[in-house]
Amino acid sequence: MVEPLQYSDVSTPIGTFRVVYQGQNVRVVDLLENGVAQTGLPPGASRRKAPFPSGSPPRQLQEYFRGERTRFELTIDPDSDSAFDRKVWEALGRVSAGRTVTYGELARQAGYPGAARAVGGAMHRNPIPIVIPCHRVIGLGGSITGYGLGLWRKRWLLDHEGAWPIRSRSAEGPRPRGQRTLDALLEPPSTRRRPPTT
Repeated sequence: MVEPLQYSDVSTPIGTFRVVYQGQNVRVVDLLENGVAQTGLPPGASRRKAPFPSGSPPRQLQEYFRGERTRFELTIDPDSDSAFDRKVWEALGRVSAGRTVTYGELARQAGYPGAARAVGGAMHRNPIPIVIPCHRVIGLGGSITGYGLGLWRKRWLLDHEGAWPIRSRSAEGPRPRGQRTLDALLEPPSTRRRPPTT
C-alpha cells in the first residue's frame, strides 16, 4: 500500500515548521515566516493535524524540540537533481547532535576537498533543514555564518543540542575579554566572587 503524501504544521520555540512527508519519507521542511524562502507544497498533499502518530515525521520534530530526541529515524527525499548536493547532505547526516563541522571539513568528508564554498551553496539549497542539520555547519575558527532561517535560530539550535556556541559566544566568534555574558549571570551566587567584609 502506497502511503499518502501529507503535510503538517509543527509549532516550535523558533517558529512554525511545515513538514511534507510520505510515511517515514520527508520531502520538505519549510519555516512558515514572511521573508523566508519556502519550497512550497507539492500537488496532492493533504493536511494532517495534531495529534500526530508515534514515529511520524511531525511527531519526531516535536520530540526533537522538546529535548526528547537527538536523532531522526526518517528517510529523506530532497528535491534535488544535484549529485554534489546529495553527497554533501549525506555526509552532513553523519554529524550527530552536539557536534559541529566546518564547511571545509564537510567538503572533505563528502569527497570534495577544497570545495568549502560549494558546500555553503548546498547548505543554502537544503530543502529539509533541522532533519538535514545544516545548522551544525560553522565557519573556520568557530564563527556562525550563512543560515537561511536566521543566525539567531542557528545559535538556538546549537545551544539546544549542547553544541557550539555556548552562551558566552556570539555570531562573531569568541567573546572579547571582559565582555559580560549570559552564562556568567546564570552562575549560582555561591560561585561568584564576593567583596571582602570588614
